[in-house]
Amino acid sequence: MISVLVITKNDGDVISECIKSVKDLADEIIVVDGGSEDDTIEISEKLGAKVVKNPFKHFSDQRNLAASLAKNDWIFYIDSDERATPEFIREVKNRIGVGGDIGAFRIKRKAYYLGKDWGFQDKVERVFRKDKLKGWHGVVHETPEAEGRFGTIDEPILHYTHRNLEQMVVKTNEWSEFEADLRAKAYHPKMNTFRFLRVMTTGFFRSYILEKGYRNGTAGLIESIYQAFSMFITYAKLWEKQQTRK
Repeated sequence: MISVLVITKNDGDVISECIKSVKDLADEIIVVDGGSEDDTIEISEKLGAKVVKNPFKHFSDQRNLAASLAKNDWIFYIDSDERATPEFIREVKNRIGVGGDIGAFRIKRKAYYLGKDWGFQDKVERVFRKDKLKGWHGVVHETPEAEGRFGTIDEPILHYTHRNLEQMVVKTNEWSEFEADLRAKAYHPKMNTFRFLRVMTTGFFRSYILEKGYRNGTAGLIESIYQAFSMFITYAKLWEKQQTRK
């Protein structure tokens, strides 16, 4: 038996497909909503999910609350822009039924940017025995603390991130505020021309070269330039905070 946990906020355009994709896996689906102003809650409830409203503070807070509400021995976190495949579901069912000393599983995510298969995968910790998960920590790039050995689910889920430019700009504006605040509180070195050029170049290089965005034509170029823009917004907000602190 497994509880599927979804963290949402204004995800009405994607939440339906997310929930439908885990129907064959979940004994229960819990949606923790951070204050949606669209139809996210209505869609989730219509599809049988239990929705809990919790004003958004940070991502770890949302994930910890979701885990506390789960009734089953195993929990699986899936984001609203992700989709579980039948192959993934079969493997999860097989793996969690074996037992042993595994307390959690890393899963693979196949990335799609602007609707295109980006040709790479990452790994994230998402499947846990509830009694082994000690909690999530961190405001933005939250990380879990769990007991026991970590296994890996080989079949990937699908991650449809950066679906369109409007959504990308909205998300960047939200995330960059948290990122800039964390760096300001950590007394990040004062931003200057060189640092701006470095972080923007790094963002573009990672996306276009290391992640092979160049293979995706115009979409790859747009995404890579956007990564540089995203870095600029975060560090421009940091610069602004540093000016205020003077």
